[in-house]
Amino acid sequence: MTSTLSPSALRAALHGTSLVLTPLDEGFVAAHQIRPGGVDAVPDAVDRPTDAAGVARAVRFAADHGLELAVRSGGHSALGRGRRPGALVLDVRGLDDVQVDRAARRATAGGGVTAGAYTAATTQHGLITPFGDAGTVGVAGITLGGGVGFLSRRLGMTIDSLHSARVVTADGQVRTASAQEHPDLFWALRGGGGNFGVVTELTFDTHEIGTVVGGPLILPATPTTVAGVVATLRQAPRELTAIVMVMVAPPVPFLPEEAHGRLVVMVNLCWSGGVDDADAALAPLRALGEQAGGIIADLVAPGPYIGLLEGPDGPPMAMHNRSFYADDVDEAAAADILDALGSSTAMMRVVQLRVLGGAVADVPTGATAYAHRDAPITGVVAAAEPTAEAVAEHVDWVADVADRVRRGRHGAYANFVMDGDPTLLAQAYPGDTGRRLAEAKATYDPTNLFRSNLNVLPAGHD
Repeated sequence: MTSTLSPSALRAALHGTSLVLTPLDEGFVAAHQIRPGGVDAVPDAVDRPTDAAGVARAVRFAADHGLELAVRSGGHSALGRGRRPGALVLDVRGLDDVQVDRAARRATAGGGVTAGAYTAATTQHGLITPFGDAGTVGVAGITLGGGVGFLSRRLGMTIDSLHSARVVTADGQVRTASAQEHPDLFWALRGGGGNFGVVTELTFDTHEIGTVVGGPLILPATPTTVAGVVATLRQAPRELTAIVMVMVAPPVPFLPEEAHGRLVVMVNLCWSGGVDDADAALAPLRALGEQAGGIIADLVAPGPYIGLLEGPDGPPMAMHNRSFYADDVDEAAAADILDALGSSTAMMRVVQLRVLGGAVADVPTGATAYAHRDAPITGVVAAAEPTAEAVAEHVDWVADVADRVRRGRHGAYANFVMDGDPTLLAQAYPGDTGRRLAEAKATYDPTNLFRSNLNVLPAGHD
């Protein structure tokens, strides 16, 4: 891009409420940095608009000049969707306003707002919207992919709380998508990824959630423990959601030294029912730890929901992962997980399991572009190393473990499809879901401008 367009010409074209950065400018690297890291992709320029008009200028500029356009918000992308070599990166973090309407029980966030910033604003009014488990993730990114987190079994996915969105589509027009306006676009945005435009504003329904009981419960890793945790969570009340991490215990202060380097089951819990009922609800999980030789650490305690959202996640590392769905994780599958983790040489390796059901399954499959409402379990296998070259050695291991756990069930969760595999894309959007997304793409992005993501091709595109 910069070989045919000078920085001065670029700035002139994108004049207004934007800051344009090129590789020679201070702040350029910080503007395109993404997590978890290991993606060696340097864009030609970064445009940092502060309003929808600035976003529209950048979209029209990219379309007119045949440029690849990448959008960076929270910056969580192992595939590097927020920055592409030779691309114009649209950094929307300047769209960072949050407005809360307590009477209507709705909140509106700019396209650059993070889950942590949004939750901090709504918590002041006793309200929340369910996102994931990281406060640093962008609200727009997690919403467009679906949104699974600590309140999914009680309140559903993030997309189930989305009321409307403002989107700059490939023609540079600002459109509102809701159940009443552009309903086909609204359907596609709820799970279809960043395929249809740049989201500049999202309005969510909010929910009254006070004190929750949550935090990590770390148990010995045995096949019985892993399978028992999954079975217990599947039978639990909707008020209990957990993210289960089967992993090698890191050398962190809250774990006893003798646990460091051992395989453990870290159950990150959120009980959103009555505080007085928490102990009874969590008793079966604690019993599994005692039966396995004793609970390693119990950091579960009452507190605000925002306290469960992770903050900065350490230095960037290269990561490879594989998303999957499963019908169950029995003791045989749990034994496979533990054997695989024990045999891997990756610096960091983990199998994450999330039990769904509850409010997630209440929504009909065709109501949104998230196509796996009936799946009882979703998960991801991940390996991380300091460099992309090192993590490449674990690609086959990651795929093999995911296949062993899924046991024949197809499907992938779009927010966890990080390697761009077209086979997984088809599994994320199977059948009628994929067809409807291709039709929406043909309507709102017929030239495939927004291709720097988990890309759905427009219907009729060769």
